[in-house]
Amino acid sequence: MALNLESDLLGGAAASSVSAVDRILDLPLTLHVELGHRRMRVDDLLQVAVGSVLELDTAAGAPLGIYANQTLIAQGEAVVVGEHYGVRVTEILTPAERVKKLGERR
Repeated sequence: MALNLESDLLGGAAASSVSAVDRILDLPLTLHVELGHRRMRVDDLLQVAVGSVLELDTAAGAPLGIYANQTLIAQGEAVVVGEHYGVRVTEILTPAERVKKLGERR
């Protein structure tokens, strides 16, 4: 006879909730921060060389988009930490705002 200690200790419904949450916490996410965009023709792209400056459509000091698996989840500002760049989170989108953004992507 096999014992399910998690189920015995937490009760049936609570045990399944805990294990479901544990599984979600282990899912890998890809995070990226977007500085801005730039559309250019292939001919212009071929002219890019070391030292070239690509002007982006984002103004200096504007909020940066923070994405998890290509979904906007927050906004922040660029900071320098020692010799590394970082992002200070300034706003986190509500779950409702994130769901709305998902609908806009399609």
